[in-house]
Amino acid sequence: MNGLRVIPSRRHGRERLYVCLPDGGNVAWYDRETARVNLLGDDRENEVLEALGPFLTGPVTVGPPPVPTPAELARLSLHPDDDLAPNRPGEALLVALERDPGPAHRLRPDPRRRALAAEQATGAALDRLEGAGWHTLHSVPLPGGDRVHHLVIGPGGLFALHVLPARGQRVHVTDPLVALGRREPLPLLRRVRSDADRSSYALTAEVRPVLVLVGAARVTVTAPPRSVRLLTDTELPELARLGGMLKPADVEALHAMARDRATWTRV
Repeated sequence: MNGLRVIPSRRHGRERLYVCLPDGGNVAWYDRETARVNLLGDDRENEVLEALGPFLTGPVTVGPPPVPTPAELARLSLHPDDDLAPNRPGEALLVALERDPGPAHRLRPDPRRRALAAEQATGAALDRLEGAGWHTLHSVPLPGGDRVHHLVIGPGGLFALHVLPARGQRVHVTDPLVALGRREPLPLLRRVRSDADRSSYALTAEVRPVLVLVGAARVTVTAPPRSVRLLTDTELPELARLGGMLKPADVEALHAMARDRATWTRV
């Protein structure tokens, strides 16, 4: 043994194996997705490959770390408090529930928890698209207390998703109204379009609005919504089949811009 340790880590959705000295200093890392071993110095290549030997399943490229792209440099310059990428699905609801969990015993379930479960289910489905070249930002704050539940950026373009929990209920859509079961219809599609318009203004790029119906028993559309895409939670993987709009470099640049909290302060 050469004294080097291999420590697994997952950062920004990518799995890496860091090779460290006994004192914790990094000497290299292995990126499984690109099959590349990035060396921070040339003097330990053989030792690094020996330490990584049990984890390598095929041929790898060995060399110095690649020069960061402008998008990566922008990300690295972000203060952690201004980086929206670590936001969890339903981040705003999680914070609200931590601050005010409500009474321990309720006659009816807290609607915030239903909304949170819907956003978490949607977020988990969207995060699985990352391998297809998509990035998702969760709970993007907008001035005035509003937020985009999920902002999705990928080869097929940009989408602002608004999530509606509809577990076991019938949903009736008559643009701009959306009704759950027998409840009073609400002009929800105006909000969905507004969120997308504000996102377009912030990112200076077209952002298309999407309403996600989570757990709906049945969806009836009387008047098709103008410009708004309707998806159930089971249809979210359809986004991964969209393409031809953005090149990978454009996706990365827009993601770097969108994850900066300052981008959203002027909308």
